[in-house]
Amino acid sequence: MTTKRKKPSPKIKGSVFDLTGKEVKTIALPEEVFAAPVNQALLAQAVRVYLTNQRRAQAKAKTRAEVVGSRRKIWRQKGTGRARHGDRYAPIFVGGGAAHGPKGNQNYRLKLTKKMRRAALRSALASKFQSREIVFVEGLKQIKPKTKVAAEALAKILAQLSSEKKKKKCLVVIPEVWEKPMRAFANLAQTEITLVQNLNPYWVLNFDYLLMAPEVMAILTEWLKPGRQNG
Repeated sequence: MTTKRKKPSPKIKGSVFDLTGKEVKTIALPEEVFAAPVNQALLAQAVRVYLTNQRRAQAKAKTRAEVVGSRRKIWRQKGTGRARHGDRYAPIFVGGGAAHGPKGNQNYRLKLTKKMRRAALRSALASKFQSREIVFVEGLKQIKPKTKVAAEALAKILAQLSSEKKKKKCLVVIPEVWEKPMRAFANLAQTEITLVQNLNPYWVLNFDYLLMAPEVMAILTEWLKPGRQNG
């Protein structure tokens, strides 16, 4: 008895452009990353955690002990018909200290587990890929470290992508510290360049397009594979 072999599922393909804006080839992408189910609830939680962790406790209100001024009793204890008081810097007086005000040491930090962080990033990348907003660009490592050259290359690549967006915020992702592209894209408006290790769901969703060097795929595949236990 012969058993029928299952046909392999078609690989997901990503477009690869060169610096002239020409699509030169396609590359196979890992399905466990770019075809992962999009968990909207987890994405919302990951974005909230990221934004909350950017918050810093800066507000500080003085207590009545910290307000500078005389500590003389505001009026005598008895005989005035008014309530008894000490100095005029009590919280009920204008100019007095604040009661239970912010102390400047509030802890706003939130956390996600490593498993949740990886799942959220998979969802963000899958959502972006389904919207055709992830492209791969070869030759980034050899680009001239000139802002004008980077701007021209970016304009040519974006011209090939059908979009009605007036503002096109782009995130360029590279696998390691490449000095030439980092200098070339550093001063471009609405454009950021980052290492693949620094990717997070908020950045992926906040930019209109992700321009990735093909070399990042090995790192993404290893780091985001389901079932990874550590790292």
